[in-house]
Amino acid sequence: MTDSSDALALPEAFDFHGHVVRWGQLGTQGPALVMVHGTPFSSHVWRRIAPLFARHCRVFYYDLLGYGQSEKASGQDVSLGVQNILLAALLQHWRLERPHVLAHDFGGATALRAHLLDGCDYASLTLIDPVALAPWGSPLVQHVRRHEQAFSDAPAYIHEAIVRAYLQGAAFKPLPAEVLHAYVTPWTGESGQAAFYRQIAQMDQRYTDAIEVQLASIRCPVQLLWGEEDQWIPVAQGDALAGRLAGARYLRVPHAGHLVQEDAPESIVAALMAFLRLPAVATRDQ
Repeated sequence: MTDSSDALALPEAFDFHGHVVRWGQLGTQGPALVMVHGTPFSSHVWRRIAPLFARHCRVFYYDLLGYGQSEKASGQDVSLGVQNILLAALLQHWRLERPHVLAHDFGGATALRAHLLDGCDYASLTLIDPVALAPWGSPLVQHVRRHEQAFSDAPAYIHEAIVRAYLQGAAFKPLPAEVLHAYVTPWTGESGQAAFYRQIAQMDQRYTDAIEVQLASIRCPVQLLWGEEDQWIPVAQGDALAGRLAGARYLRVPHAGHLVQEDAPESIVAALMAFLRLPAVATRDQ
């Protein structure tokens, strides 16, 4: 498997309503595969997965507005109410009419909203521990939403400690220091710290409530993966969601938390290769 310190390049810039969104592409042939990360992560979550699919697909990935290397600005709308509009705009920019989509956490809600509300068609949709059914939102999320300013103004060392602990809680296995650093860094500094609490303060269940009643009307094959040790969104939510997605292929991933990309990336690769009917590929460790 690709080394955990490898990073995906984001050399391209897309102007979305006056804000810069960074994106990249791997592979030049085959079907299109779009990867959408969740919160509070970035496209870095796909670094061990995207290169393997680039052997068979044109892989597109990006940092959500207000995340990773994409622009962070005061007063910015980075809610789930805008991320689906961004995804729809990117698909048009990339000239992709029916790509395969791989989405995690908030990326799952983003992909579902773009499909169900904005008319984006997919060849297939693979969801990993998505935010899709109420209730959702950790105790930290609820607390920050009530006291955003107090957290935004906290000393930098306290903020960084909070972010590190929060991110580590997404994985079942301890995250290597360099991996944790890569996830924490975009949220540090004056703009990063404010952006971290901004995206939490804008979390609102109404954005998933708007699509929950439409889940049975998804217009493409669906695959759902869920980490059995997910402490952010318990696997019981995955069981419930699987029952709402008509005909979905459902896989529970053992020994994996919410961040399946770190705990068991090989499970994602194997499941998606089979789902897309692509030839099996050998990883670097094999």
